Amino acid sequence: MTFGTVAILAPGDMGHAIGAVLRQGGLRVITNLAGRSPQTAQRAKAAGIEPVADDPALVRSADILLSICPPAEALGIGRRIAAALRAAPAPLVYVDCNAISPRTTCEVGDIVGAAGAVFVDGGIIGPPPKPGEGKTRLYVSGPEAARVVGLARPGLDIRAVDGPPGAASALKMCYASLTKGMMALATQALVSAETLGVSGALRAEMAMSRPDVLVDIERNLPRVPPKAYRWVAEMEEIASTFADSGFSPQVFDGIARVFRTVADSPLGRETPDNRRQGATVADYVATLAGQLARKSAAD
Repeated sequence: MTFGTVAILAPGDMGHAIGAVLRQGGLRVITNLAGRSPQTAQRAKAAGIEPVADDPALVRSADILLSICPPAEALGIGRRIAAALRAAPAPLVYVDCNAISPRTTCEVGDIVGAAGAVFVDGGIIGPPPKPGEGKTRLYVSGPEAARVVGLARPGLDIRAVDGPPGAASALKMCYASLTKGMMALATQALVSAETLGVSGALRAEMAMSRPDVLVDIERNLPRVPPKAYRWVAEMEEIASTFADSGFSPQVFDGIARVFRTVADSPLGRETPDNRRQGATVADYVATLAGQLARKSAAD
């Protein structure tokens, strides 16, 4: 299927980058900026994303809508668009691209489907895309997933996953449990080693026995703080996913608390565009170790 106009809610760090790739790929991209920050509005403008007056105008103008928001907002966005569709009926393909459990995904699908939208499940793996790079994949699933694959553009690889709505989200949850779960474990191990006075010895041992893991940690751990607030809810969604598979949710409930600690620190209050702290592993670890020590002393 050919799409002419794509709506994105919301054009944040990931959303505006996907919008820019689609825009450069010859598509019209629109959004509703009501209630969004000036920073989000600036990102949208830089990406060539056009603002419209409200949600009814959004659904009237768009052929397809990509919901790209923090996990905790996924149901709310679904309800918003369902209300707009009931007020201004329009054919719309609704792709939930959020880091949510298969169960939450199906809830969103029921909400927007009841309002007349065609629902497709989506899961994004990789960084915000850039034209010409091949690091970002949007996996989609459900009976209508093939309709979305044609939206692919240079920099945004879109692949269908066999299975019903929920399959793409399941893939995202399982993948994120490995990658982001590793960053939470690294945070606990490195900060504890710093507190216990063995950080140098730990790094030396990792360099000898697991240099590949050490390289991954040093590359990715400093990227965590501005994203940590979003990852809290994502880890809770992973916990729910694994609980539905028969495992205890406690592991990822605990990992959610690790990211909440990071989000509540001075590191977590910075934005991806305005980083002054935690740009190295050493600074990241020292800042968190200091915060935990102050909290322990206060308690």
